[in-house]
Order: sequence, then C-alpha cells, then structure tokens
Amino acid sequence: MLLWTFRRNEKDVVNLYTTLSPVMQIATGGSMLNFGYWSSDHTDPVSAQNNLCLIFAELAELSSAKHVIDVGSGLSAPSKLWRDKFPNIDLYDVNINFNQLHSSGVQKNIEFLNATSTKLPFANDSIDRVLALESAQHFKPLSDFISESKRILVKSGFLALAIPITTKKSSYGNLGVLKFTWSSEHYTLDFLKHLLNSADFTISEEQFIGSHVYSPLADYYFENRTRLKKLILANYPQYVEKILFKSLLKMKKLSEEKTIDYVLLKCRL
Repeated sequence: MLLWTFRRNEKDVVNLYTTLSPVMQIATGGSMLNFGYWSSDHTDPVSAQNNLCLIFAELAELSSAKHVIDVGSGLSAPSKLWRDKFPNIDLYDVNINFNQLHSSGVQKNIEFLNATSTKLPFANDSIDRVLALESAQHFKPLSDFISESKRILVKSGFLALAIPITTKKSSYGNLGVLKFTWSSEHYTLDFLKHLLNSADFTISEEQFIGSHVYSPLADYYFENRTRLKKLILANYPQYVEKILFKSLLKMKKLSEEKTIDYVLLKCRL
C-alpha cells in the first residue's frame, strides 16, 4: 500500500480503492465514497454523502441534461441516486476499476464502461454533462481528461468537478501526514484554472465547501470512534484505524487553517 500511495498511477489507484474502499463503507454503512456535505439537516455520513450528490447535481443542472457521464464512478451509488431523481437522463459510469463496476450489477438507465478517464469511449460532441465527483484528483494526466471532456461535450454542455484542493504548495511541511495518506494528487485552484483555461473552458460557477466537508466528517468519526473502530478492526489491522484517525485529525486542523479546501466547479466551453 505504501508503494501504491507514493506512485499513484492508475493501477495503484485501483489497488488502493479495492483495498481501502471497504473502510469507507464500514464507517458509513453505505456505498458512497465521497466525504459528504454536512449540515444541521445532514449529520450522518449517508445523509451528508447524498446531500453532496444532490448539491453537485444542481450545480451540473442535471434536470435539463440527457446524456451524462460520471467519470471515476466508484460503486455507482451517486449515479443510482441521480437516476432516481432525474429519470429522463441516460447515465454512463466510466471507471477503470472493473471490480467496482461489476459489483453494481445491471441497472436501468445506467451503462457501465470499464475505461480510463484520459481516453473516454465516446464520440465527438455527443455528451451534455461530464461529471467528476471527488475523482478528478486521481486522473493522470489531468490535462488529458480535460481535453477529452472538451472533445466529447456538445457546445451547450459543461464539465462539473467536485474536488479537494490545497491552498498552499503540496509539501510535507504544509500537509503533514496527509501528504502520504491523502492518496491522490494535491492540486491548487490556480493550477486547476490554468489547465481548464488552456483547454478553452471558462469557470462559470465555483463554490468553496471545505467547511461543510472536513471538520464535520472528522467530528463524526471522533464522536463515534469506539463503535467504528470495533467495526474496522474486525476487517483490518489496528494500524489502518490509527492512520485513519491521525489523518482525520490532520484534515480537520488543515481545513480550519485554510490549508486545504474543497471546491465545486462548473466549466463551460
């Protein structure tokens, strides 16, 4: 796992998610793999995760879409939620992790494609929305994904991203343990804007939601650690839970210091 975390190529990311995604499922009791958008009305993981999916759907204007791609679709729980909320859309879940796609089974109005984010298997000018919900930080090179999104989008379509970001240079001095346990690329918003602008995308809307993500997620774990630790230790060695706990402590601290944030972006051509 240590080698996967350092290299972070596509095969490594598949291995990491295959190995560690069940930790998220054990801790949350659901199949969502995002951090959630927490509020006074959404105080448990599943509710917060569903809330983030619906907020993201509103940003992406899924109510007016027809052909929608979810790239890095995880266990497809967001797509199932969107399909039920917006029954007129056709969803295409793109995931390089075949095991995750296979676990979703056959689904109405959702087509599963085992493909890489950097070579999307769609025709030019054929898609209304390209979505990357807490997944684009894993795409390498990210510029290829953005170029592919541009190629397949219709002129009136857009790319929507929900992505963790850093506000400072990604270094051990700034991120501490998260430099290693946050097993993805650590992009700044300026870097993302540069890549998007270079591909002729304009950001028409941005929302910073880190305060609704990191601290409340960490607080939930701290408050329920005794119960969750017991569940995790039934399936994983003790060091996994210790690393998770220390990572959440650091995540909360860095979020409150504004060293990390979480941004939602709507990008038009």
